[in-house]
Amino acid sequence: MRSAICGGVLLVAAALGGQAEAQGCGGSYVVQTGETLSMIAERYYQDAGKWTVIQSSNLDQIGSDPNTVRAGMRLHLRCINGLPVGLDAATSVTVKPEKATSAARAVAGDMAPGQDRITILTGSDLWPFADKSLPEGGMLTEVVRAAMGAANPAQGFAIHWIDDWSAHQDPLLSNRLLDIGFPWPKPDCTTAPEVYGCVNLLFSAPMFEVLILLFVDRTRPISFHSAADLQGKTLCQPAGLDTALFEQQGRNWLEAGVITLKTPATAEACLSMLVEGTVDGVVLNEFQGRRKVKDLGLEDRVMVADGQPISVDGAHMVVHKSHPDGQALLAMFNRGLEEIRANGTYQQIIDAHMTRVWAGL
Repeated sequence: MRSAICGGVLLVAAALGGQAEAQGCGGSYVVQTGETLSMIAERYYQDAGKWTVIQSSNLDQIGSDPNTVRAGMRLHLRCINGLPVGLDAATSVTVKPEKATSAARAVAGDMAPGQDRITILTGSDLWPFADKSLPEGGMLTEVVRAAMGAANPAQGFAIHWIDDWSAHQDPLLSNRLLDIGFPWPKPDCTTAPEVYGCVNLLFSAPMFEVLILLFVDRTRPISFHSAADLQGKTLCQPAGLDTALFEQQGRNWLEAGVITLKTPATAEACLSMLVEGTVDGVVLNEFQGRRKVKDLGLEDRVMVADGQPISVDGAHMVVHKSHPDGQALLAMFNRGLEEIRANGTYQQIIDAHMTRVWAGL
């Protein structure tokens, strides 16, 4: 859950509840010979663990393997808590306060009422992408609202919040109880054509890309460089999240028994199982995982596994293949998304949310 991003930055005030004053920080940096992402993160963020910030902001160049960074690459370094400073191309953006708007709290009603409105499905507890308690309902909720507004469908649209993610694809979308839903990763249908998403769903262009990381216990750490590192391990992922990443790209980790997967109801439950020693690692998107670790006070106990991300997932709008207007709905959404990318609205939304997100991690 889950396209590479770059752009404006902000020095965030210590209290995120109010409006922060925009100042310049962040900018562009040219990688020097012998440097790694961890080295750059230590130098400019004073925290080697923020290598994932640099990778996720430069996926168009680095890709899924952080070890592919090379001398001469010009990377975007996002502003986090006023760092880094003194780089070229520093810009600014004003961050909205950490308070949900009435529009975000609304169950429906983004445009003029009517029974034939396009119904859009999402849910909460997917920070920072979708959650009723976040500004504008989360970063991707605001992107969806802006893209649909740009597409301007004659019948209007409404966003509906249903927090049981395991019910979204089936039965809510499969039975056309709602039309389209977000945010969902697109599986690799070339190597895993049999997974549910490949068989049953159509996907929009990606709205965003996110690292899917392995979180491990500092007292018994494991790394992830290859499947051999996970052989015989028990991993945890909350119920309702897509498990296709364990099967795609020729992995077949579940089918072949490389790993055992536990799927309790929540990310909190997974992290509890990790510190209790009943699982070896927890698989979460970077932002959700880091936020949960912080909220639970586990920073001294839980860390990101050494090596590389488990996956890089794009966040998409999806529609069930049985929907008679599915192709048209996605084409309309893609047109709107392309328009807000072209006019700068998309980047403004991403920058405002991401600057606040990283400031709080």
